[in-house]
Amino acid sequence: MVQGQLLEIFASKSAKEINSKRHLIDVDNFSPDEIKTITQTAKLCLQWMDGKHAPMTMFAANIVGNLFFENSTRTRSSFELAATNLGARVLNLDIDKSSVAKGETLEDTAFTLISMGVNALVIRHSQDKIQSDLSRILPAEVSVLNAGDGVTAHPTQALLDFFTMSQIAGDLTDKKIVIVGDIKHSRVARSNILLLKKMGAKVEACGPTKLMPGADELNKMGVTVQEDLNAAIADADFIMALRIQKERLQSDMQLSFEDFQKKYQINHVRLEQSKSKAKILHPGPVNRGVELTDELADDAKLSLIRTQVRNGVAVRMAMMALLFSRRPC
Repeated sequence: MVQGQLLEIFASKSAKEINSKRHLIDVDNFSPDEIKTITQTAKLCLQWMDGKHAPMTMFAANIVGNLFFENSTRTRSSFELAATNLGARVLNLDIDKSSVAKGETLEDTAFTLISMGVNALVIRHSQDKIQSDLSRILPAEVSVLNAGDGVTAHPTQALLDFFTMSQIAGDLTDKKIVIVGDIKHSRVARSNILLLKKMGAKVEACGPTKLMPGADELNKMGVTVQEDLNAAIADADFIMALRIQKERLQSDMQLSFEDFQKKYQINHVRLEQSKSKAKILHPGPVNRGVELTDELADDAKLSLIRTQVRNGVAVRMAMMALLFSRRPC
């Protein structure tokens, strides 16, 4: 049933436009119609997951290589589950025990795996735009999926966040989303801002001045900045907290966790005082007691964190299915 509905989506104009792009580098490469097609596909994938079906068969010819040069639990695991659910085979490269540890370049590693039959590379890397550079030199039958690069982009996180919010609010046009924390160093924030603005949402950034991008970048993003958290969240529909790195607070700002907690921690008391009815998101991992209290992170009525994790598998299934649909088994 679901596979038949997927085939109907693959025949649509927007789906063909998505798979003709070959790669997932960032969300700015997709039109609003294409983003809606991705979320429509994710909805079907979620239905398939809920039905606890056997792996799909139409994508069995695909081999996905996971190349994670940075630590990851949610993203790596969900990409592996997503590919397996589609019936694809998965190769998880142990970077520390691979030839990369001997100095092999990413390009050489990629072509080695491609020579073995891998036709999709899921890459997380600390270097900005390295997936984009790699995608330009690969054979036409190979796809690159960006699982996070530097501080530039994390497209599947933005897509799953958008999907999660859409499940609650439907159309996000004119909905207010407040992103709280370290915007300056966050690839999650940048991809989310690109996507949410494209889909008509109002986005406000809130956090310490030193953890904000420069004025030129903020203006280009079209984001409103608010230092006062209570004022920012009072009329918010959704609040997205970002992980704070302890070493960055202390070295860049001479700011302690306690200082950050006092001004920017999201908790039940603050929500009640500001009369905010917003739902809470966090890309993880959460510094419990810092960005969010334990009680709020685990509040099933307000926190969407576990829903985000589950939706991550569906969205990554959808993205790979749309890219693989040009070469189904």
